[in-house]
Amino acid sequence: MSLQIVLADLQSKAGTETHVSDWLAISQDRIQQFADATGDHQWIHVDVERANAQSPFGGPIAHGFLTLSLIPYLTGSVDADKPEYPGVRMGINYGLNKVRFPNPVRVGNRVRSRTTLLNAEEVQGQGIQIVRQVMIEVEGEPKPGCVAETVSRLYF
Repeated sequence: MSLQIVLADLQSKAGTETHVSDWLAISQDRIQQFADATGDHQWIHVDVERANAQSPFGGPIAHGFLTLSLIPYLTGSVDADKPEYPGVRMGINYGLNKVRFPNPVRVGNRVRSRTTLLNAEEVQGQGIQIVRQVMIEVEGEPKPGCVAETVSRLYF
């Protein structure tokens, strides 16, 4: 499929929800692995006993950046067997325009993403740049754990 056909298709979907993921449980083990990978061992994330006793959230919570880092997985952007866009040989994370963490993600919560395509435009000689709003819902909570405006580049 040509770049122009994919671009026109994406532009026709601007403003619409394009993906809802399955639920993913957030475990203390996942939080610990993230803390080990990033060096962020703040007690509110990794000291279960202290977090249960002293945290205003009633226990340990996921790092905001852990929640943010789940976006590629939850949006299906890294599933080689099911590419998001036809004909794309490579997609890269180009950045973020805006990120907020309106609600904590507690150990044991389940999260999922809801993705809305905001914009698609051609990057001359390179491919397509897309901007999406990704909301990370927390099951049973009125506010999301993360809302991010992501920018990606698609190469054909």
